[in-house]
Amino acid sequence: MPHSVSRRDFLKDTAVLGAGALLASPAFAADKPLYPLKGRLYKTLKINMVKIDASLADRFKAAKAAGFRGIEMNSPGMDVEETRAAIRASGLPVDGTVCSTHWKVRHSSPDPATRAQALADLKQAIRDTHAVGGHSVLLVVGKGEDGPVSEIWPRSVENIRKAVPLAAELGVSIVIENVWNQFLYDHDGDSNQTAEQFATYVDEFQSPWVGMQFDIGNHWKYGSMGDWIRTLGKRIIKLDVKGFSRAQNKFMQIGEGDIDFQDVRKALLEINYHGWVAAEVKGGDRAELKKISAQMDRVFALV
Repeated sequence: MPHSVSRRDFLKDTAVLGAGALLASPAFAADKPLYPLKGRLYKTLKINMVKIDASLADRFKAAKAAGFRGIEMNSPGMDVEETRAAIRASGLPVDGTVCSTHWKVRHSSPDPATRAQALADLKQAIRDTHAVGGHSVLLVVGKGEDGPVSEIWPRSVENIRKAVPLAAELGVSIVIENVWNQFLYDHDGDSNQTAEQFATYVDEFQSPWVGMQFDIGNHWKYGSMGDWIRTLGKRIIKLDVKGFSRAQNKFMQIGEGDIDFQDVRKALLEINYHGWVAAEVKGGDRAELKKISAQMDRVFALV
């Protein structure tokens, strides 16, 4: 018996076919970027980017009004009670902190007293972060000038590892940022480098409380950010973002330069990343913060 197609079914099937043709059209593809991350990423920024002459609470409010859903503070040095008050007044949470002394007081230092202070500062940052409801402390682990890799690798791991029990107790992740610190990559090398050393370094801690705050932009000069994301995978706990131009050899605004953000989005979907992404650019006044927020929406296809 021949199959009977109702008018309703016919119209429904025609609508589906029409939608498929629309999705395949070049004009629609231009308006809808591939691999959107809407619903997967939460925008945050560094407190130092909020450059307005106002109270901490009003700076929080400005960040929230610009479209950010969190903010990162600095510790040691954060006033915990003032920060708590700013959170209450604005409704904007602190999602994490940046260790404020990590460039000068380093875990890779050959001086035992300096390493002891680096550990104390990291523990203070973990405690402060927990006290204001945050869940991560960004850490630069050291600098290549402190010695050969064969020395600073185990030295920094040994020192940072002492803070892991506190991180686990308080539920605050230690997140290592990939930066230009002459460590875990070849600073004078080409753009074909991989993230293998970063992955091996993180794995040495053998702890879910140590991962990466992977900066999309910091190492575009040295390799493919999409491929680095794929290599790091679940080690990535948070993200930072900025722009970079290989042609001009300089950092730029988010979306400016030549970073392949389409591949970045694809890679983030492949590793099933859900979480925070922090702007790490110069910042500015209220208008500039809104501009940065919109830039993030565009490169990550959030709207």
